[in-house]
Amino acid sequence: MENTRKSYDWLSITLHWLSAVVVIGLFAVGLWMVDLNYYSQWYKPVPHWHKSIGLCLAFATVFRLIWKHVKGHPKIEGAPWEQVGAKVAHGVIYLMLFGMFISGYLISTADGRAIEVFNWFSVPALGELFPNQADIAGEIHYYLALALIGLAAVHALAALKHHFINKDNTLRKMLGVK
Repeated sequence: MENTRKSYDWLSITLHWLSAVVVIGLFAVGLWMVDLNYYSQWYKPVPHWHKSIGLCLAFATVFRLIWKHVKGHPKIEGAPWEQVGAKVAHGVIYLMLFGMFISGYLISTADGRAIEVFNWFSVPALGELFPNQADIAGEIHYYLALALIGLAAVHALAALKHHFINKDNTLRKMLGVK
C-alpha cells in the first residue's frame, strides 16, 4: 500500500519507541540474568518478567505489523539504495524479533511448563519438540539478540545520518514533529 502521509500516526510512533526501549531493556536484563545463581533474590522474578515482557512485545509486534498494513506508512526518503536498504533492514528486524520470540518460547517451554504472563494468563507449552531444545534455542536466542541490537544500532545511526547529513524528514517523521 503506497501512502502519501507525511508522518507516522501517534500509535505507530508510540509502538516504535516503546519497542525500542523494551528491546534494549530485555537485552540488558537478558545478559544480566543468565549469570544469576539459585541463591540470588532475582533468580525467579527476573526471568518471569523477562518472559512476560517478551511475550507482551511479541503481541505488540504482531499488532504493529497489522496496524502498519492497515494504515500504511510515509514514503522512505533517501537515494534508491537507501530506500532498499531501509526496507531490507526493517524486514530483517522483524524477522529477528520473531526469531527471538520463537526461540524464547522454545527455551521456556522445553520442560513442558506454560509461560505465565504477569500472572494474567498462561501461554501453553508444546514441550520438548527436539533433543536439547532449550540449549539450541538458547544459543539462537543469544546470537539473534546480539544481531538485533547491532542492526538496531545501525538503524539508529542511519536515522541520525538522515537528520544531520541529508537534512531530510526521516527522523522527524518518527518523532512526530514537522
